[in-house]
Amino acid sequence: MSTAQLYTKVHIPTESNGMFLLNIHGLEKTVEKMYTKVWIPDPDEVWKSAEIIKDYKEGDKSLQLKLEDETLYEYRLDLQGNELPLLCNPDILVRENDLTALSYLHEPAVLHNLKVRFLESNFVYTYCGIVLVAINPYEELPIYEDDAIYAYSDQNMGDMDPHIFAVAEKAYKQMARDEKNQSIIVSGESGAGKTVSAKYAMRFFATVGGSASKTNIEAKVLASSPIMEAIGNAKTTRNDNSSRFGKYIEIGFDKRHYIIGANIRTYLLEKSRVVFQAEHERNYHIFYQLCASSSLPEFKDLGLTCAEDFFYISQGGETSISGVDDAADFEKTRHAFTLLGVKKSHQMTIFSIIAAILHLGNVEIQVERSNEACSVSSEDEHLKNFCGLLGVELSQMQHWLCNRKLVTTTETYVKNMSLHQVVNARNALAKHIYAQLFNWIVQQINKALHTTVKQHSFIGVLDIYGFETFEVNSFEQFCINYANEKLQQQFNLHVFKLEQEEYMKEGIPWTLIDFYDNQPCIDLIEAKLGILDLLDEECKVPKGTDQNWTQKLYDRHGSSEHFQKPRMSNTSFIILHFADKVEYQSEGFLEKNRDTVYEEQISILRASKYPMVADLFQEENGAVSVTSKGKGTSKISIRSAMPPIKAANKEHKKTVGHQFRNSLHLLMETLNATTPHYVRCIKPNDEKLPFKFDPKRAVQQLRACGVLETIRISANGFPSRWSYYDFLKRYRVLINKTDLRKKDKKQICQTLLEDLIKDPDKFHFGRTKIFFRAGQVAYLEKLRADKFRAAIIIIEKTVRGWLQRVKYQRLRQATIVLQRYTRGHLARRLAEHLRRTRAAIILQKQYRMLRILRAFQRVRKSIITIQAFARGMLARRIYHKILAEHKATILQKYARGWLARTRFRRVRAATIVLQCYYRRMKARKQLKALRIEARSAQHLKKLNVGMENKVVQLQRKIDEQNKEYKLLMSAHSSEMEKLKKELLQYQQSQQGDGKQLVSLQEEMEHLRLELERAHGERKVVEDNHEQEKDLLRKRISDLEEENALLKQEKEELNSRILRQSEGSSVHPALLVDDEFAQNAVEENIQMKKELEEERSRYQNLVKEYSSLEQRYDNLRDEMTIIKEIGMEKAAMDMTLFLKLQKRVRELELERKRLQTQLEKKEEESKKSQVIETKTMTSEQEDFAYNSLKRQELESENKKLKNELNELRKAIADQATQNNSSNDVQDSYNLLLSHLKAANEELEVRKEEVLILRSQIMKAAQQKDTGKNILKEREGNASWSNSDKQVDQEDAIEAYQGMSETNRKTEDWGYLNEDGELGLAYQGLKQVARLLEAQLQDQRRVHEEEMEALRNKLDATQEELYKQEEASLKSLQLSPRAQVEFRLQQEITRLTNENLDLKEIVENLEKNEKKLKKQLKIYMKKVQDFEASQTMPPADRRPHDSNMQVAVQRKEKDFQGMLECRNEDEPLLIRNLITELKPQAVSATVPCLPAYILCMCIRHADYINDDEKKNHGDFEMTSFWLANTCRLLHCLKQYSGDENFVTQNTPKQNEHCLKNFDLIEYHQVLNHLSIQIYQHLINIAQGILHPMIVSAMLENESIQGLSGIKSMGYGKYISKSSESVMSYGLDDMIHQLNLFHSIMCDQGLDPEIIQQVFRQIFYMINAVALNNLLLRKDVCSWSTGMQLRFNISQLEEWLHGKNLQQSGAAQTLVPLIQAAQLLQLKKKTSEDAEAICSLCTSLTTQQIVKILNLYTPVNEFEERVTVAFIRDIQKHLEERNDSPQLLLDFKHIFPVLFPFNPSSITMDSIHLPASLNLDFLNKV
Repeated sequence: MSTAQLYTKVHIPTESNGMFLLNIHGLEKTVEKMYTKVWIPDPDEVWKSAEIIKDYKEGDKSLQLKLEDETLYEYRLDLQGNELPLLCNPDILVRENDLTALSYLHEPAVLHNLKVRFLESNFVYTYCGIVLVAINPYEELPIYEDDAIYAYSDQNMGDMDPHIFAVAEKAYKQMARDEKNQSIIVSGESGAGKTVSAKYAMRFFATVGGSASKTNIEAKVLASSPIMEAIGNAKTTRNDNSSRFGKYIEIGFDKRHYIIGANIRTYLLEKSRVVFQAEHERNYHIFYQLCASSSLPEFKDLGLTCAEDFFYISQGGETSISGVDDAADFEKTRHAFTLLGVKKSHQMTIFSIIAAILHLGNVEIQVERSNEACSVSSEDEHLKNFCGLLGVELSQMQHWLCNRKLVTTTETYVKNMSLHQVVNARNALAKHIYAQLFNWIVQQINKALHTTVKQHSFIGVLDIYGFETFEVNSFEQFCINYANEKLQQQFNLHVFKLEQEEYMKEGIPWTLIDFYDNQPCIDLIEAKLGILDLLDEECKVPKGTDQNWTQKLYDRHGSSEHFQKPRMSNTSFIILHFADKVEYQSEGFLEKNRDTVYEEQISILRASKYPMVADLFQEENGAVSVTSKGKGTSKISIRSAMPPIKAANKEHKKTVGHQFRNSLHLLMETLNATTPHYVRCIKPNDEKLPFKFDPKRAVQQLRACGVLETIRISANGFPSRWSYYDFLKRYRVLINKTDLRKKDKKQICQTLLEDLIKDPDKFHFGRTKIFFRAGQVAYLEKLRADKFRAAIIIIEKTVRGWLQRVKYQRLRQATIVLQRYTRGHLARRLAEHLRRTRAAIILQKQYRMLRILRAFQRVRKSIITIQAFARGMLARRIYHKILAEHKATILQKYARGWLARTRFRRVRAATIVLQCYYRRMKARKQLKALRIEARSAQHLKKLNVGMENKVVQLQRKIDEQNKEYKLLMSAHSSEMEKLKKELLQYQQSQQGDGKQLVSLQEEMEHLRLELERAHGERKVVEDNHEQEKDLLRKRISDLEEENALLKQEKEELNSRILRQSEGSSVHPALLVDDEFAQNAVEENIQMKKELEEERSRYQNLVKEYSSLEQRYDNLRDEMTIIKEIGMEKAAMDMTLFLKLQKRVRELELERKRLQTQLEKKEEESKKSQVIETKTMTSEQEDFAYNSLKRQELESENKKLKNELNELRKAIADQATQNNSSNDVQDSYNLLLSHLKAANEELEVRKEEVLILRSQIMKAAQQKDTGKNILKEREGNASWSNSDKQVDQEDAIEAYQGMSETNRKTEDWGYLNEDGELGLAYQGLKQVARLLEAQLQDQRRVHEEEMEALRNKLDATQEELYKQEEASLKSLQLSPRAQVEFRLQQEITRLTNENLDLKEIVENLEKNEKKLKKQLKIYMKKVQDFEASQTMPPADRRPHDSNMQVAVQRKEKDFQGMLECRNEDEPLLIRNLITELKPQAVSATVPCLPAYILCMCIRHADYINDDEKKNHGDFEMTSFWLANTCRLLHCLKQYSGDENFVTQNTPKQNEHCLKNFDLIEYHQVLNHLSIQIYQHLINIAQGILHPMIVSAMLENESIQGLSGIKSMGYGKYISKSSESVMSYGLDDMIHQLNLFHSIMCDQGLDPEIIQQVFRQIFYMINAVALNNLLLRKDVCSWSTGMQLRFNISQLEEWLHGKNLQQSGAAQTLVPLIQAAQLLQLKKKTSEDAEAICSLCTSLTTQQIVKILNLYTPVNEFEERVTVAFIRDIQKHLEERNDSPQLLLDFKHIFPVLFPFNPSSITMDSIHLPASLNLDFLNKV
């Protein structure tokens, strides 16, 4: 018997635990082998796994097992029942996302899978067919952000990891697709997380289906949650935020699936909690929130204190919750009330009612007359507060709290109540007040969420209590479990229906499946004479009691199988529910069912002076609807599930049980009319500890919530379902080669299964899937594993044999090598011995020979030494003798020479003395006359005369400036008076514009103050100038005095020299000592120093004077500029004011008049500037003349001083050597020669001056000729730059300078001949300007060439730097690796060069096509032009001259402007913007429309007219982004701003705007560009988003790497692999290429293109990483390999497009690290450290998530252990990562638009005929 025949019968026992066991026939065939794992019951863990250690034989009474802790265990078998242990699933199926995908479907497998996922992987969600099992983690998890919502949006339920968002997305998608209402049923016991799950589902709908209008309805839907939690949630022993009521929220959608409104229905509020709480529990949150905020000023009148002071909220003993701030929550509640539109007054009334309930609980009741009567004191503060807050009479409430009215047929009387009755009545009143307030708040919420728009569909979210069982169960638990019975019945029917639909859809033979039906239990409760009927009947009995009702139950239902009577009690009963049997205590059932409130107390509340309080207790007939159900109204009706309670003594009042049954029937009708989706919340432990799993509590809830029922129904049919593609991919190893050749996948699978599984009932073939019975997948997995195991054995056998052969060959080779080396070693030893013997003999021979040789050498050396000493002694004797004779000869020679020289010196000295005296006498006579002539004071007098002339000129200049200043002040004052008069006239004519005139007056006053301040500054500058001028005069006078003293000293010196000469002639025999000569030399040196000091002082004075003069000129220029700026600013403000009032026709004339006046003022200011410029020029020329003259004088003085020094030196020599008079004659001749040379040099200078003067006169004669040339050049429309590269303005300036120079030659006639140098200097200065103008273009061309060379040099340096880095890297590698690395570098370089060449070729081809196309157009235009020239002039149209815009020749008069008439503006917009296609301008200049618009703006600026200032297609959006950016660049480039015109050509600077200030439009265009850029990014994201997951994660780029198996996911979701569009990486790269080519062809700036692709690659990274973090099936080693390959392809694409610098590759780093994480080893601590050091861009949450999701591809790969994950978390504790798990793929980086000027000039733009812009006229 094969293992395929595994399960044949499903038996459902009737034990109370609800567990089902599977009877297995032939199990001994499966478990007879050792090492099979099974499940055995355990009292602590519920189920425990064990391994069979001994083969099972038929008839054995027990199994020998080994538990997980290695202990042995003997398991007893029940042979009669034939029940054997349940089998464990293979390890490959552990941690499955869907429980129905398990091969063995039973309770231990489900419990174990949930436990492993929850504890080891921290997964809180798991699918169980259509049910989402949610385990409460009791910890905040980062899986609920908006990023997760966007990640799950538009995804199929089985594609992503289980999540509440996946269920919500499925409901939303089915509503949109099927147009059918949906419901999400969230159930579970208290503390399981129902409310949170419902809240997350509503947040998903609010985010995905946000309202299309501005009503913000989704925010209101979310705002209702804090209000409902405050008034309906409380702390219990099991949950800190337990919902004590059920609610069903209907979220309405329109046809476009936007939220339009919502409606809330409530069920069975736990009113008893208002007056009673068990130990460690709290009342409703709103009470504690209000007490926590009682200190606020607006709540002072409520009379509240701390919560411990009030009886109703302090019975549980705990008034606070750890980690909860009641005051902060109260602020959220108030904010939610405000958001929902509840008025402040109503809010205060609500809080007053809540406070009144608290005061009512503290009212003190006094007992009277032996406990038969009670009373309340009128002085009770709490009673006063209660009555004051509710606005009721104190005396009436005091009376009717302790009394009741009895009405009979004959009379009415008042009866006292006992203490127990008074307390019950008070509590009933408090509960009733709170219930009415609760219903009123729900109605207000529904009113706020109501809409008048017609509802198309809705999604309901049911947050209802789960099955409950406590030690003491009362009426509330009975109603809750009754509701769960109804919901479980609906759930079973729905699951059964889905199974039937799936089978019928796939064509599987349908057989009835026996499933548990709880209809008998429901009939027991709600059928006729059921428990509820008997309860209502007992409530009608006047003296009915709980004991009587219990006895009736025993009598009526004692024989029912779902009803039992306890053995030890007569006041309780047991009901066998679907989940468990529950014992109910009948005490209090009747009272809670009646819910009695006395009419007298309600009447007092109805008479409240507060309208809201009175309205709460008015009688209502039926349900209350906000709007009538008329035509066109919303389908949402505002109704309370529990109608308002009527008076207590009315006979036909509905009981609570009856109301609850009706509302439950209404709920079931709603759910049956919708498509339900189920969320089952599980509470893992009762201690509320994070990630702690209690198996007992979990299995109890699994049995109660219907999860195991789903498993049982699935196990009874075909639970395992595989698509043909997935099955063939997984089990192709079991198929024969011949079968694989077939093309029909279904046929291949059918052949395989028929061969493997003999029983045809174990599987069925559907249309798209294969259906398997339980256990068959495990059997196939076993066969697959056996196949692999056999293949591995063969591989191991082959490999081991090969290893042994290799080992033997290595040993044999090693033995041979050892033998060879041993024999060689022996041979070498023998040879060494022979060599040593021979060497010893040779050493002995050589040693003996050496010993004899050394003895012989010693004897020989001794003999030679003796001979040497003897011969030396003889030689020294001879030498000493010769030396003595030589010395005697020398002494004789020197003695005789000395005697002769002594005699000669005496004779020569006498002769020299005689000559010196004679020469000195003659020199003194001649020197006297020469000094008188040479040392005259004429030179200094000339210098002083020059300085006096300069002072006179400065005084004259200052007087002229004062006169000019007075004239300017008078003109300014008259102009100010005139402007004031005009301003007054304008004020009288325009009274309505008072504010604008006031602002203008303020501006004028401000300008006047600035002008006065400028005048003050000018006065200060003039004063400083006067002071500095006085100082200069004083310094000049001092200099004159010093010169006079110098003259006097010179005269004294001359006289002393003469006296000395005379004295020497009178007394020639007397010799003057050297003392006189030394004194004379010292005096000469001192005089030289003083002259140098005087010269430096003079030069410093001249420099200071020139600097002061320049400073004065600068200050005067600044004054002029300040005045011009003030006037220009006033003109700008006036122009701006008139532009703002352009709609008023009367102001236009005034604007023109003011503008005319402004132009006149500007002309006058320009004239004054010309005058000042001329004055400054003359001053500069005078200064230049004086400086030249001074330099000439200084050079002459220096020459004279040098001659004087030479003369003095000669005289000193004479005095020293005492020569004769002949020497004096020589010195005189020397002086004459110097003077003659100086005269010759002076004559040469004069000749040069004459030559320069003749040249200047010739230039003066050419003056008329220059004027004629100027007139001819001014008459031309444009200058010709081809003949001479001279600017027009420079030429005019040069000729003006020449004429001015000629004019000055006439005025400078009074100067001496030295002034000719100044004239020559001025002429050369004007000629230099012409030369500068000629060199401008050459300098510009040179700068451009230098810039190009710099760019090439930078590129070369960058390339060299890269090569250096590559070489450094290669040096660190091995030689072989270096060779490979260099080859790779060379290949990369050649590839890049080929790509660049290819791109150049493509560009050339494109240009060729463009030129050909343009040539055709131009040829056609030329033909049309020639044809038009032949036409008569009268037949030509007025616009014919404008039709030739496409001709490629430059018109001489085109200035780069286009004229657009007012009537042509719509046509321009239509042709250039609305109807323009990118293809129409693809062959023209990029961004041509932007240039055209800019040229139109230039024309509007030229004529000073401001009237012209005014999809999902990626190509169109990119086209207009490029044009908008280019228009922005053009406006900046031609704005005239210095920051943007630095790179302009002179022609482009001529085209700058002159009248318009469009700075504010820069910001507008910048904002528009940002909007277009964001729209472009959204379009690109919309195109690429569907491709990313398929291309990056799912597509097999590397063939042969099979991913993880896919089984069991979404088996209830109807989808086929053929219907889902699959994309590959090539498709995505093709789309990226398309984006890049579009943006490049349309001329988009490279910087913007880089930012676009950086944003796109960030989105690719975020979407791929988010899906990786949310999908278990792609977290495998093979996916990591595929992902890394795909990323490398994207990086190569970036490199090929030269986008490396864009930062796009850096955005892929997290995805790269995630791929590496999937491929790394994950075992040891070293692996953990490597992962932590590598994954720096991933957060701790992401790393742990990927490790938890990691799934082996097959069973031979190990999973990541929990210990390794904990080790990773320990290593990452120091990181301060954000808790965010997913990336925000909608995040957009800030965009920058760098200024990118164009080299195209406006006059070179040509308009193609395809634009139909013939109406534009060139200007």
